[in-house]
Amino acid sequence: MNTETYLDHPTFGLLYRVCLIENNQELFTTLYAQRLFFLVTTGPNGLAFEPISRSDARLMVETRLRMLRRAGSSPEFEQLKTIHKQTFQ
Repeated sequence: MNTETYLDHPTFGLLYRVCLIENNQELFTTLYAQRLFFLVTTGPNGLAFEPISRSDARLMVETRLRMLRRAGSSPEFEQLKTIHKQTFQ
């Protein structure tokens, strides 16, 4: 099963989905450098790209990890833990 998701940003090119943050909000990063992060919100007018800092992106992923651990969502937790390690460490 392929769970990778990509978006084409008008300026920065192909973005890779890091994780779901909340309903209608996902965290994306530039595909190759993984240095620029975007909070992408899906709304009635389409997609909105909000650039965020690397530290804010890391905090969002760590918050999502804590939420998944508390909820007992083991497969998603393990997958996000791996993504966190690859992206931020």
